[in-house]
Amino acid sequence: MGRFGGAMPINYYIFLSLALFCIGIVGVLTRRNAIIIFMCIELMLNAVNLLLVAFSKMHHLAKAVTDVTTGTEGQLFVFFIMVVAAAEVSVGLAIIVMMYRNIHSVDVNFLNRLKH
Repeated sequence: MGRFGGAMPINYYIFLSLALFCIGIVGVLTRRNAIIIFMCIELMLNAVNLLLVAFSKMHHLAKAVTDVTTGTEGQLFVFFIMVVAAAEVSVGLAIIVMMYRNIHSVDVNFLNRLKH
């Protein structure tokens, strides 16, 4: 049991979020497939979302007040991040589809050749 009335300690959430974020960074830096890169970016955004909700819940449990709106700031930020991520995915996938139609590949290294 954690310090905050049965919740897991915040360290677990921090380590899990850090691991997910590092996996996302490694995926973005090492992969060449545009779809995998977008999935890794989404993984990094979800790691940040997990951390925001965990800190929000920790803040809410630490105050121990009956105010309903206490601790909802993190969830509100997560909601806006998810809306922006959904818009990013729709635009990104449209770009990937157009790239595949034109060059029949989703390899991002091919885009470097288009500069010259």
